[in-house]
Amino acid sequence: MLKAVIFDFDGVITDSEILHLRSFNKVLAQFNVEIKKKDYYLNYLGFTDNDCYEQLIKDGVLDIDKSRIPELVEQKNVVFRELAKTDGRTIEGVREFLNLLHDNHVPMAICSGALLSEIELILDEAKLRSFFETIVSAEHVKKGKPHPEGFLRSLKRLNKEREKKISARRCVVIEDSLWGLQAAKAAGMHSIAVTNSYDAERLTIAEKIVDNLKEITMDDLHKLCA
Repeated sequence: MLKAVIFDFDGVITDSEILHLRSFNKVLAQFNVEIKKKDYYLNYLGFTDNDCYEQLIKDGVLDIDKSRIPELVEQKNVVFRELAKTDGRTIEGVREFLNLLHDNHVPMAICSGALLSEIELILDEAKLRSFFETIVSAEHVKKGKPHPEGFLRSLKRLNKEREKKISARRCVVIEDSLWGLQAAKAAGMHSIAVTNSYDAERLTIAEKIVDNLKEITMDDLHKLCA
């Protein structure tokens, strides 16, 4: 039986992936670098900001010393916050699905490679923050997805005040990327992929694939955890 649902954020709760790309490119413009949309979705989407810059350096796209990464992360955060105020929005079906889980007393958490300030900004503006018991963001992990650290930390936080602990096999993760699905599997959790960022063919590692969260029923969730 289902005991908890852990959500990715970008590409699942909000369609802010393109805002992240625009923010990265505004910062990278000072180095005459631009990430094409196809390359971003193929190679960089699942990373934290820090890991994305590191990978760009590793790939030879960005020619700077790694010591400058924290500076660029901060610049990108400032740009993203401004874009989110005007262009950020939640994805269709999200609110209905959150209400379904809430009405069935299912604990919810967010595990994301985005910064906490970015996540909370959008949740607060959409009036969704109250649905989530805890948020694990980029600042809270040493290793980003596909490493399972974030999901395991999320579960640990959900269990902190509970006498009856929730096991990983009673958790369902909602993800939009291969990296996130791999992390969920490594954490011993069940997974549902939503095709907001990638076609279903790229997400076959998931146990269930949907085009919209409104397609998921409580029966679906319980069956995954049976």
